[in-house]
Amino acid sequence: MRMYDLIKKKRDNEENTREELAEIINGYVEGRIPDYQVSAWLMAVYFNHLSPGERYNLTEIMAESGDRIDLSKLDGIKVDKHSTGGVGDKVTLIIGPIAASLGLTFAKLSGRGLGHTGGTIDKLESIPGFRTSLSEKEFIENVKKHGIAVVGQTGKIAPADKKLYALRDVTATVDEISLIASSIMSKKLSIGSDLIILDVKTGNGAFMKDVSEAMVLAEAMIDIGKRHGRIMGAIVSDMNQPLGKAVGNSLEVKEAIETLKGDGPEDLSKICKTITSRMLQLAKNIEKAKADEMIDNVIDSGEAIKKFEEFIIAQGGTSEIRNKGSKVLPEAKNKESVCSNKSGYIKYIQTENIGLASMLLGAGRMRKEDSIDPSVGIVIEKKIGDYVEKGDSLAKIFFNDREKYMESVKLIKDSFEVSDEHVEKQRLIYKIY
Repeated sequence: MRMYDLIKKKRDNEENTREELAEIINGYVEGRIPDYQVSAWLMAVYFNHLSPGERYNLTEIMAESGDRIDLSKLDGIKVDKHSTGGVGDKVTLIIGPIAASLGLTFAKLSGRGLGHTGGTIDKLESIPGFRTSLSEKEFIENVKKHGIAVVGQTGKIAPADKKLYALRDVTATVDEISLIASSIMSKKLSIGSDLIILDVKTGNGAFMKDVSEAMVLAEAMIDIGKRHGRIMGAIVSDMNQPLGKAVGNSLEVKEAIETLKGDGPEDLSKICKTITSRMLQLAKNIEKAKADEMIDNVIDSGEAIKKFEEFIIAQGGTSEIRNKGSKVLPEAKNKESVCSNKSGYIKYIQTENIGLASMLLGAGRMRKEDSIDPSVGIVIEKKIGDYVEKGDSLAKIFFNDREKYMESVKLIKDSFEVSDEHVEKQRLIYKIY
């Protein structure tokens, strides 16, 4: 079959068959089809989109292009969770131990941060000694013994997606829902989880800026997962301000520890409980009230934080985290506040800029090869709807490099808009599937 004909077919808003999609993807990966032709096909998809059947087939083809991890020998319901990314999103560090302490099997591959969004693997690597690279055998053994393991994604998982995404990134075809859904789900389906919960972020700090588009994306991914025999759930949640207060790797681990002890920020605690509750409802076929009660019990009894410590130590993290907790994590040499220049209510926070400011401090990377400073970051001290007096601290910056600090200060200050009129608190969860 000629690539010209496959491009023309999609251009004319016709469906590509599974065989045609396989030829496009495999031909591109193998170097038989040039990038300019795949770029043309991607642009045709951008304007005409993929049907549910095409999404299903494309996802499967990309998942089949690399290694797959078989979890079938593990007991219990194998659960996974995916977030579309945001600022201050340390949810995996919290829901994993809670889920595992409630008898679910939490086996997860996570990514690194890039640009304004943070990555779970970077956060975990701020814990002294923690290993994010395990062999498949070690990964399975850890999950079997402790009910939880979180490791970094490798290039061997859905490599076709990796190559296709790089092309999308330079051809203005990243933000097409069919392609986003297939990209995410190709990696999720490479892991043999029974149940997948999606946290689709929306707002000025998220990839999906519009709530309705975030819902369409959630529904597309749920459809793909269900067609592949997975139990699927999702929430659409707000990212018009950072989640919790901490932005930056060791700072976020500290906040995760406090949340597992029952002392975390209200919004972060609510998101984590909502996601874990949905997991339990679907995995154990129980009502929401019962699931919520079970979650509260393992937090109140200390079982959740004990499971976190067990998980960290099992992957090489310092055993002192059991007794000293967050005190063993890296700390920046300096901290200074960014203060409000007027009194009023916080009306708006440019969340993406908060993430970029954290990246400038060294907590994130613009390019994949950039190094990370695990100790730096930002703690947000005022959220949307809060009242602030002139001179009050809006945020605290933790830094080691004065020049990088100066770059971040203006960005943070300009991210906050203060209004004389009363402002309602931001809605946190828009929909639960």
